[in-house]
Amino acid sequence: MFVKTGDTVKVIAGKDRGTTGKVIKALPKMNKVVVEGVAIMKKHQKPNAENPSGAILEIEAPIHVSNVQVLDKNGVAGRVGYKFVDGKKVRFNKKSGEILD
Repeated sequence: MFVKTGDTVKVIAGKDRGTTGKVIKALPKMNKVVVEGVAIMKKHQKPNAENPSGAILEIEAPIHVSNVQVLDKNGVAGRVGYKFVDGKKVRFNKKSGEILD
């Protein structure tokens, strides 16, 4: 998986297409990522000590990694590749050629 926690990504498919956000959590076993402000869903919470009457929470749901593209520092969305620079393996944006790490 080419997307890591902390990357800024652009959603390229789905109901939130065109929005950008930061990756909160990467789930590589499921090939999904959680992006802040994208794929908001409502979760009903039972009454507990903090909320005696219960609550309806809005949380971000995971989306498939194929529906996002990583943005570089200039805001160019593109696919990610790997190359070696000074003996270290780094990620780079294939469209702009800029190093992401």
